[in-house]
Amino acid sequence: MTRFLKMHGLGNDFVVFDARNQMVALDPRAARAIADRKAGVGCDQVIVIEKPANGADARMRIFNADGGEVEACGNAARCVAQFLMNEKKRNAIRIETDGGLLECADATGGLVTVDMGAPRFDWRDVPLAREADTKDFALDVPGFTEAALQHASALSVGNPHCVLFVPDADHAPVATLGSAIEQHPLFPARVNVEFVSVTGNDRLRMRVWERGAGITRACGTGACAAAVAAHRTGRTGRKVEVVLDGGTLLIDWRPSDGHVLMTGPTALSFQGELDIAALCA
Repeated sequence: MTRFLKMHGLGNDFVVFDARNQMVALDPRAARAIADRKAGVGCDQVIVIEKPANGADARMRIFNADGGEVEACGNAARCVAQFLMNEKKRNAIRIETDGGLLECADATGGLVTVDMGAPRFDWRDVPLAREADTKDFALDVPGFTEAALQHASALSVGNPHCVLFVPDADHAPVATLGSAIEQHPLFPARVNVEFVSVTGNDRLRMRVWERGAGITRACGTGACAAAVAAHRTGRTGRKVEVVLDGGTLLIDWRPSDGHVLMTGPTALSFQGELDIAALCA
């Protein structure tokens, strides 16, 4: 049996395995089985904490519900950081990910701040399949005529994002258009899609279609991408509240070094043990 934690950040939920001192036999098939909400534990992402390779406190691997391994997950980073800070009795932690090194700190009041690093805007870094102005470009999606597609933004926050500014995020076609854009040939690594309404100079309403997971209640890297795109296109200031289905994240695109700071809560739902081999049989 393998021990796990069920955690979430604003309803974006995770099954977390600590593989630093126990073997965790996880592959895409196992991740899909664990994430299944009817036959498995159920989650948006499966997280594995491993021993670090480059001097950080731990390494974090991320598997989406479809079994694909991805580079970054902001809400999971906060959850893992809280777990490690509690374990080590410290107020700051460094986590290695495929998307880069994350500096995480206790923000008091049950909140955790993660330095997500500097966003990347070059079309090759997102990545896109062809050269484009990632600040503002037209995206042709067969079957859809939404005006927001004429002014899309793309960027990487350790993983790829496409941000659409819409009149009302609550009524945007997240399931249909989000799914179509995720698989669009412009995005060879697929893409997370944010539907964003500006509700003030320091406030955004966002809903999200996550690559490999579908509609989720929150996406930390997506909130960062939305905030950066909103400021980059002159819609907001550098500090914003991003209101998601699961709650609110505070995003600060720091001018001194261009890093994006994300602050939000974490929660431990329960813990248990799982026979991964039996689940996959």
